[in-house]
Amino acid sequence: MKTTVAALVYTALAVFANPALSDVDAAAALRTGDMKKLVFHSSPEAVPNEAFQLADGAGDKSLNAYRGKHVLVNFWATWCAPCRKEMPMLSELQTEFGGDDFEVVTIATGRNSPAGIQKFFAQTNIDNLPRHQDPKQQLASQMGVFGLPITVIINPEGREIARLRGDADWASDSAKAIIRTLVAE
Repeated sequence: MKTTVAALVYTALAVFANPALSDVDAAAALRTGDMKKLVFHSSPEAVPNEAFQLADGAGDKSLNAYRGKHVLVNFWATWCAPCRKEMPMLSELQTEFGGDDFEVVTIATGRNSPAGIQKFFAQTNIDNLPRHQDPKQQLASQMGVFGLPITVIINPEGREIARLRGDADWASDSAKAIIRTLVAE
């Protein structure tokens, strides 16, 4: 009995001492439908500082540049049918939540020509997401991205808190509730 009470007190203190953990737990509890595939980590994981290419040859950037906000990073490719289905939903998330506290970052990994990426975005009516690239899959490889699409959620401290393998309905009520809960921290 004393052990059970002590465990409950410890858990309550840990959650209330670190509100970010309680927000992640609250967000995890909102998973329904496709969002059930979103796996929240028991503790935030390090993200590599590997650079990727900015759209239109504007230089390089790393995920560390997004510290201070939640970032939903989507690894995709122009040839990926599930990516084509998913991209408009990611665009909707950016429209609804994008700003100082949240951003959707899309990174085409592998062989994707800039012209092919522009054509893909035009065909899917996407005009509010970045057309970044990881042509040699260096970032994708370091992040354990094998298969597409893969979506990773990074917290404001620059650490991975969740990952979803495959496509999902990012415009669903569940996805929006999860993002709303995380951003409300």
